[in-house]
Amino acid sequence: MTTALRRTIVALGMAVWLGVAPGAMPADAPRQDAPAAAPAETSPDKNAEPPFQVEAKPLDRAGESLGKGIDRLGDKASDRLGGWVAAEAFQGITWMKLAVCLGLVFLVIVAERVVRALLQRKIRGIPSREGVISWTRIFLLALARPLTLFIWAYGLYGSIAPLFEHFRQSDGANLVHAVAQKTADIAATVALVWFAYNLVHLIDERLKRWAAGSESTIDDMLMPLIGKTLRVFILLVGGMVVLQNLTGVEIGPLLASLGIGGLAVALAAKDSIANFFGTLTILFDKPFQVGERVVIDSHDGVVENVGFRSSRIRTLAGHLVTIPNEKLVNSTVENIGKRPNIRWLADFGLTYDTPPEKVEAAVAILREVLDNHEGMHPDFPPRAFFNGFRDWSLNIMVVAWYHPADWWGYSAWLERTCLTILRRFREAEIDFAFPSRTVYVAGDDRRRLQLLMGHAEPAEGADARPEGDA
Repeated sequence: MTTALRRTIVALGMAVWLGVAPGAMPADAPRQDAPAAAPAETSPDKNAEPPFQVEAKPLDRAGESLGKGIDRLGDKASDRLGGWVAAEAFQGITWMKLAVCLGLVFLVIVAERVVRALLQRKIRGIPSREGVISWTRIFLLALARPLTLFIWAYGLYGSIAPLFEHFRQSDGANLVHAVAQKTADIAATVALVWFAYNLVHLIDERLKRWAAGSESTIDDMLMPLIGKTLRVFILLVGGMVVLQNLTGVEIGPLLASLGIGGLAVALAAKDSIANFFGTLTILFDKPFQVGERVVIDSHDGVVENVGFRSSRIRTLAGHLVTIPNEKLVNSTVENIGKRPNIRWLADFGLTYDTPPEKVEAAVAILREVLDNHEGMHPDFPPRAFFNGFRDWSLNIMVVAWYHPADWWGYSAWLERTCLTILRRFREAEIDFAFPSRTVYVAGDDRRRLQLLMGHAEPAEGADARPEGDA
């Protein structure tokens, strides 16, 4: 409830108490025909303003001057055209003043139609070519309807401005003028907010062109979110301005008084705020793109979506994993999608009874098969080396790099390569080793052990086990 309305209710209550309303006079009150002492009056508040007080604006002063000019002109015209010109229609308003105001309303309607037609003609005159964005066309489309509302708001208000003085009360209050002024201000504010809301489309198109020129697919998803955020911000600011015009309550001190509550909300929403800044980190740092395969916290999959709060990854098993952006930027991200090649690292084990000549032949076969292979980059030639003795095999290490990093193309090439190696080893009678263990038992006639001490052969039929063995 506003201060002016409260004061009006208090004044009505005092009037009823003092006997203005029928039957409201107290029993001990003095009669009207008897002299009575003047009641003690409280000193009026000099700073108090009458209800529905209107602050004069340039448009109001212009309307008041126009009204006085119409009255003077009516007085002069009544001598020639008759007294009906200056005759009162209602509320002290002459017929001439009423006719002039209606004529001004008609002019506002005509002006609005003319401005709308000119804008539509200008918009249609701008050629629309595919792939070319006309910033002038977007600006005029954003301006057209809000400008119409703005013209209606202040045009109609200015047209009837000469009539407002006839509704002023003796204390200076003017309900009609106050309502008209508030309505015009609110309509104009809505028109400006509407124009700013439509103008965000201009920013959207600029951001889309920038995102299309960049290689980042995250930009294509986050740029529309910026436009939505701007629209929400504009609506919030516009709503606060309209609320302030309606109630007269200052929004700034009200927001400042909510500091403690805002701190509590900020503490409660700290995770959301952290996720938002995580989104900004992803946007500017670009650790991955939408459609790339990544590994994050043991989750291996393809990035499907990056939002303001979280990102979604489709794992290789088909599951959709949602990871908060705040956690994502604080985790180790392995971007498999950005690898330039796929490395093939393999070990070929040969049996221990393979002679050195066949080991060399196996290395030569591997180098020949991999020489100038499919997907080879000149800077990454394949390598094959006999590099050690394993528990049950003679090991040959092979390293090859496949370009580009196409997993299915690499898998097909690897299948062909392994089959070729298998056939070549079979032709050369080279056997692959498999996990095995040979146990030598003392006293076994099939595997006689030589005595290490003195290198002497044991006597025929003698036990080959060392002394002390069971």
